[in-house]
Amino acid sequence: MALKPRFLDIHVVQPIPYANLNRDDTNSVKTMLYGDALRTRISSQSWKRAIREHFQDALGDSALRTRRIGERVAEVLRGRGWDEAPADRAGAHVAAGSSIKWEVAKGKDKQPITNKVLTNALIYLPEDAVEELADIAEAHKDAITADFTGKGKKPESALKGKIDKILLKRNGVINLFGRMLAEVDQAGVDGAVQVAHAFTTHTTEVELDYFAAVDDVTATKGDETGSGHMGTAEFSTGTLYRFATVDLQELTKNLSDDDIAVHAARELAGQFLLSFIESLPQAKKNSTAPHSLPHLVHVAVRSDRPLSFAAAFEEPVRSAQHGGYVARSVEGIDAYSKAANTLLGPARVLHAAHASLHFDKLEHLGERHSSFGSLVTTAVEVALVEAPR
Repeated sequence: MALKPRFLDIHVVQPIPYANLNRDDTNSVKTMLYGDALRTRISSQSWKRAIREHFQDALGDSALRTRRIGERVAEVLRGRGWDEAPADRAGAHVAAGSSIKWEVAKGKDKQPITNKVLTNALIYLPEDAVEELADIAEAHKDAITADFTGKGKKPESALKGKIDKILLKRNGVINLFGRMLAEVDQAGVDGAVQVAHAFTTHTTEVELDYFAAVDDVTATKGDETGSGHMGTAEFSTGTLYRFATVDLQELTKNLSDDDIAVHAARELAGQFLLSFIESLPQAKKNSTAPHSLPHLVHVAVRSDRPLSFAAAFEEPVRSAQHGGYVARSVEGIDAYSKAANTLLGPARVLHAAHASLHFDKLEHLGERHSSFGSLVTTAVEVALVEAPR
């Protein structure tokens, strides 16, 4: 019996120069202990947001994640000629009209702001659905009279029961990344992609950078020395291993099982891979500009299960004789791919290929492609075969 494609795995080795792509709550570099060695880490949430933004820009199909859906609807209504006060009131009715719990927003003085309503859960819906919510508000303009002041008993929205159907809408990015919205029946969507935390293949150290900002007025007077501001910031460098997988069965199920779904799945999966390759979290970008490329991208179409190569780096990579971790990290992936696929059975790998800057002798990562585009296109064609029409 022929094995069917189920998962599309992507592995990346990417050197990052002096940067802090993903900070914690104290502005420190995120780290992890792995193999009893300290590594720099980039959270999957951070990189997924960068992927999602790159993905949306490429396809021109955006989704909105917000607790402030009422404010967004109010903006649309003001653009249609509504006065500010009724537009804000209508936006509040929209936010309070679904089955999601809500609260009135508070200002800096902790006092409620009339007609600024926040949903307790993040709403995630296609950008064009905001226009449909505004249409509902316009259709019930005469009924929208009550203000939401946050004092006393919560008022009943004039749009109660009329909003949830819009919150069920999806687009490509939601079908791919999924949606968690337990408060609205059938609004949840299981994500078809899984993204691992990126981490350095080797031991790293966090460096403190001392900086000072000159006060231009003081500097021109010449009667004072020193700076207007001084501080320190954390940075690190390293070669990252990154991994993600696309569940092809989940993706086509989210789209519906027909020829059109397979065509759409090919577009979504292909753009996800390209966005995974090319995206980069943007923290501290203005002071570091760490816009490097992956030195190796390996893709595999599997019939059985996803297979991360993270364990290849449980023992941290040692630098080459003259420095550098990329070459030995790439060698580690090549060797681990051979060993792991031998254990599982090589027949489960239906397709394997790679693209790299300058590595010609990778024996266990499949055919080498000259570009990321060619690599992705070929993998997607194997993974998602369209039925003949």
